Amino acid sequence: MEEEQQMLKHGILGLINYHNMTGYEIMQAFRDSLNFFWTAQTSQIYRELQTLEEKKWVEKTIVPQQGKPDKNIYSITEAGRGELLRWLSDGDLGLNARTPVLMKVFFLGERSREENIHYFEELKAYCRLFLESLSSVPEHIEAYGAYLNDREKALYWGMTVEYGRRNMQMCMEWAQSCIDQLERGQL
Repeated sequence: MEEEQQMLKHGILGLINYHNMTGYEIMQAFRDSLNFFWTAQTSQIYRELQTLEEKKWVEKTIVPQQGKPDKNIYSITEAGRGELLRWLSDGDLGLNARTPVLMKVFFLGERSREENIHYFEELKAYCRLFLESLSSVPEHIEAYGAYLNDREKALYWGMTVEYGRRNMQMCMEWAQSCIDQLERGQL
């Protein structure tokens, strides 16, 4: 859980590093980009914003509005940018041996072959849907890259999409291989 919170903190710092944002704008940017490989609820984002503010990694500017609640705009501090760069350079490659799907598959022998074939069919369908959802991401990358006027950063965003595509493709191929083995009765 701590690792997940650290990742979320750094994801939010990274977004705010691009430009000052309200909590709502952070949620939108998260939904259009990071959410394809890291999920977070609105409440988690706001909770982490408070933590980042307490650590003095972000500053909040309150902008009064007529007839609406005041707007909170967050900006990254020098200490926050330093933390983001420290995290990017910490030597941790970000590979995680924890893969929930593999934990579940390891114990699927407790169920019937038919149930497990169905499991792998569902896994393939999920991966296919996720892969299809990535088709709109290049448009978001283009829009955000143009907004920030920084094509270099957009290059790295595109790399994350390519990883997602390849990962989902591999998962579908693996699931089909598992189905084939179950149908043939092979190990």
